[in-house]
Formats: sequence, structure tokens, C-alpha cells
Amino acid sequence: MCGRYTLASAPEVLAEQFGLAEAPSGLAPRYNIAPGQTVAAVRAGAGDARVLDSLHWGLIPAWAKDPTIGRRLINARVETLAVKPAFRDALRHRRCLLPADGFYEWQRRDGVKQPHWIARADRRPFGLAGLWERWRDAQGEIVESCTIVTTQAGPVLRDVHERMPLIVPAEHYARWLDPGRADARALLALLGAGDWRELQAQPVSLAVNNPRRDEPNLIQALT
Repeated sequence: MCGRYTLASAPEVLAEQFGLAEAPSGLAPRYNIAPGQTVAAVRAGAGDARVLDSLHWGLIPAWAKDPTIGRRLINARVETLAVKPAFRDALRHRRCLLPADGFYEWQRRDGVKQPHWIARADRRPFGLAGLWERWRDAQGEIVESCTIVTTQAGPVLRDVHERMPLIVPAEHYARWLDPGRADARALLALLGAGDWRELQAQPVSLAVNNPRRDEPNLIQALT
């Protein structure tokens, strides 16, 4: 699964990586993004434009009776996206990228769950495959929410955890975001196993277990 991640890259770097028209403003560095929080998401805009929006992490399907279901839908397994009622319509019509420059996974060993921060060696940001939904409450208020697609961990990470977020290769951003593409089989084939080859894992402090902690030293490797 993916239960925490980071996004501390400079706005200019994010604009370049994700093809945004301008560098996003007001985007503070975050070192411990947790479920239930507001997260940055890249979605298709008008024409070929891409926009950076804010979504609630924890997908609330349009048919849900109340928003608490989102607590259980922070992740969506790629193996069942096309058949799960909560995800199959979003897969065809509402896809996004969740910008990140690292994510956390926990390795269980000797009864202890040791967090690891996983990132590219060059610390460049990457796009996590996401789905989004629009839900309306009884008062007519709209909540837009998202989930992170997960897959089996690549060889680099299997010793840490058996699952990981699915990273969309940059050359497939346009096709993943294209609202005109609705063939679930083709979309899943596009993703493949994700892009894990540039990733490295390092053990970090147990302080990351506290979602109220959000400071740069959370990603420092243990010595």
C-alpha cells in the first residue's frame, strides 16, 4: 500500500516535470503527506493544458452515502481497478497524477515496523497513478477526492514491502491523463508494472509514524 509520501520539490521543477503552464504558487514543502489530507493532483485541463488542483486523499465514490468510505479507499490495487465498483468508472473517465518526490513503506522485522523513505537517486519528482471522483453531500457541497493506484513492488523494494504506488513513466503522462481514452484494458496495459528502476530505499526515523510531524529531517537516513 501507500500510506504516506512527500512532495518538497521546487515549483519550477514541478512545472517542468508535469508540463504545467506555470509554476504553482503557495505549495509548501511537505514531508509526511497522510490520508485524509488535501493533496496536489495534476489533471487534464482545457485543450492540451494540465492543471494542478487540490483533492482530498481518500476516494469517495459518487454513489457513496457518506464520506467516511474514503478512509478505506486511499489505495486502489491495479489488479482489480477495472472490476471494483468504487474504481472502474473513475479508471475510464477520471484519472490524475499525484506529484511526489518520495514515499514511505514499512518493513516488518523482528516485530518492529521500520519505515523507509523511497525516492529517486537524483531526488527528481515523479507521478503516482491516481483516480479521482466528485461527490455531493446532502447540502449540495461538492468534495473532490482521489486514490493512489498500487502495484506489486519491483525487485528493488521487495525486501521492504510487497506493494508500492504505481509510478507512471513520464512518456505516458499525456495518455494517462487524456479524458478521451476510456478503454480500461488499454489503460492498464499502458501502465505495465510502473517505473521503479530509479528508486532507492533508506531507513528513516519512526517519527514519520506521527502524521502531525512534517519536517525535513523525517527523510534523513538513519546512521
